[in-house]
Amino acid sequence: MEVWEAAYVAGIIDGEGSITLSRIHANEFRRPCITIASTDLELLIYLKDLIGGSISKKKNYKPQVHKNSYSLSVKTKNEVFQTLRATYPFLRVNCKRKRAEWILSMYDKVTLRNGKYNKEQLEQKLAFESSFFDL
Repeated sequence: MEVWEAAYVAGIIDGEGSITLSRIHANEFRRPCITIASTDLELLIYLKDLIGGSISKKKNYKPQVHKNSYSLSVKTKNEVFQTLRATYPFLRVNCKRKRAEWILSMYDKVTLRNGKYNKEQLEQKLAFESSFFDL
């Protein structure tokens, strides 16, 4: 990703996106996720080509009143971390900048590859999640 593209994506995340931890499956721990909502499908296709993820169409209950809305979800660890590393210097919304920094600095320290945590590791993992949502 070029520097100007990273700045552009950061602006879109600041304006229309979210950086969060979400569960993909009910029995899993939360993992980093970037989502961007828009009525501009062309923009989301461009972003998908640039940073990855998948696009879903949102249900439109009043098509005569509202435009169709779409959401780009970036959920794979590699894509999320690449995007956050590239866009972090350009994020201006304080809570999103703090969340990106927290994920980049702490997520790998508290996350085990095999997902098997002892009591102390589990406490650290849950404290990480709690601290993240307090930001």
